[in-house]
Amino acid sequence: MNAPAYQSIKDFILERIRSGTWAEGDQVPSENELAREFQVARMTVNRALRELTAEQVLTRVQGAGTFVARPKYESTLVSIRSISDEIAARGHRHRASVLALGAAVADAALAEEMQIKPGSPIFHSRLLHFENDEPLQLEERWVNPVAAPEYALQDFTQITPNQYLVRVAPLSRVEYRIEAALPEPGTRMQLAMTDGEPSLLLHRRTWTHELVASVVNLWHPGNRYRFTGHF
Repeated sequence: MNAPAYQSIKDFILERIRSGTWAEGDQVPSENELAREFQVARMTVNRALRELTAEQVLTRVQGAGTFVARPKYESTLVSIRSISDEIAARGHRHRASVLALGAAVADAALAEEMQIKPGSPIFHSRLLHFENDEPLQLEERWVNPVAAPEYALQDFTQITPNQYLVRVAPLSRVEYRIEAALPEPGTRMQLAMTDGEPSLLLHRRTWTHELVASVVNLWHPGNRYRFTGHF
């Protein structure tokens, strides 16, 4: 199914900004210019620009035009606590072991979840997080390279993937589920779990603007971890 015309215009503008073609303060084409380029009505272009302005991607100045807004990293709408911050808050020491980090391709199921085409290039990482040298979380993450093009170049022993992504792709939406699940033998071994020990799985999908930035599975030993929170 083809995307609506206004969404295609939004995607075009977002791609130009993410690629660095248009920088902060640059003026974007006028409604008339975009209407001609995309062969749509001005009303369609107006909707795209209005939505991007509401999302703080663009800023519109009466009588002057529409411009790329300053990145609003400080205006992240959703806060997700990093495992390293969580451990530090308990007065304990965090460290991470990088088990895998590199390029991959999205299979049909993952492509559907990330809202991309099957076979699209993505980044994949697998980390084991320790609290005082005891394994606490196995993190397996898939990242859209459009949202974080330098993801695979990071040293995730010094910064967590969560901390990095919040910085380069500010969160606008989060979807998650928590369930009891049986881990594969390799996961059980890496988390130093006994046979039959329960596991807590957090599956999370995050967006930056309207782009799915990452999908992650976070495995935890059920007898050494609990989820807490407040509103």
